[in-house]
Amino acid sequence: MSFSANWSYPTAIKFGVGRISELAQHCQAAGMMRPLLVTDKALAALPITAQALDVLDAAGLGRAVFSDVDPNPTEANMTAGLDVYRAGGHDGVVAFGGGSALDLGKMIALMVDQPVGVWDLEDIGDWWTRANADTIAPIIAVPTTAGTGSEVGRAGVLTDSATHRKKIIFHPKLMPVVTICDPALTVGMPAFITAGTGMDALAHCLEAYCSPHYHPMSQGIALEGMRLVLENLPRVYATPDDLEGRANMMSAAAMGAVAFQKGLGAIHALSHPIGAVYNTHHGTTNAVVMPMVLDFNRPAIEDRIARASAYIGIDGGFDGFRARIMDLRAALSIPENLSALGVERARLDELTQMALLDPSCGGNPIELTQANTRALFDDCM
Repeated sequence: MSFSANWSYPTAIKFGVGRISELAQHCQAAGMMRPLLVTDKALAALPITAQALDVLDAAGLGRAVFSDVDPNPTEANMTAGLDVYRAGGHDGVVAFGGGSALDLGKMIALMVDQPVGVWDLEDIGDWWTRANADTIAPIIAVPTTAGTGSEVGRAGVLTDSATHRKKIIFHPKLMPVVTICDPALTVGMPAFITAGTGMDALAHCLEAYCSPHYHPMSQGIALEGMRLVLENLPRVYATPDDLEGRANMMSAAAMGAVAFQKGLGAIHALSHPIGAVYNTHHGTTNAVVMPMVLDFNRPAIEDRIARASAYIGIDGGFDGFRARIMDLRAALSIPENLSALGVERARLDELTQMALLDPSCGGNPIELTQANTRALFDDCM
């Protein structure tokens, strides 16, 4: 089977090993002559980043980089990136890295010349219409992890450093004009990042699949995405240079982000505030709370999970599916509970309030209330 294809859903995706070599031509096609490559501090020093910059430089597009990106990026990171973008006279963003770098790259492209502040564009109602769409810079996304799926999304997550709240910033033009998915770029991920980002992709597919909203297209994509993660994440964790497994994980990550147009749920509603307060890895946090949220939602999703189990090839319906999740968590050395992540019981009331404000609540199969969300946090400890 060939792992090379050109996809136009949801955007133009150039998928295949070695396709980072096409970066400059896609920049030029998008009208970029002075792109700013946005990445994170750790990636900035790695050979894959130098490779991407070499491709740009060889085409006369320079090698400008901004890498002051925190694991949970804030508006301070965005402001610093905007200063670099404007000072360099840049005309587009290459968002290169995991979810943090992709999201911050989008925020820089969005806020180059806006009449409103970034918090005025939170994903609430039609707030996105406040933006001047004509000033949003073009974005090319190059994921180097297989998890968030931000490379095929119309939003970015930014942490408000004053309130420690993660906020989703949305605009249709945040969808990258081109995404380059080169599985070879993910081979060098540390094992815990492979695990955490892979579990993030699984959480996206699982929550979208369980969401009560009507979206059959997302439902089908979520189901196949779960299968790909469950079959391939153990492979790439054990054998990092397994390019077929890496390609399947990169596909699953994009599929999860497409699928969660149908909605997310309590996994993300709990994970977002924990990440904002404790700076934990998002996908790892999702993995920690996943079985407890499955149990919480069981009355509403048991039959649906049984159908997924049959498709994926798991015996035992809901219980078999849950057991597979527990086995996967153990194989990936995921912490057992929130206490092991450093979460303190004294802050559970505060985290509960933050979780109830998170937009992911709306897609949970069982309505989240003050009482049951606090009890769910207790179960996760």
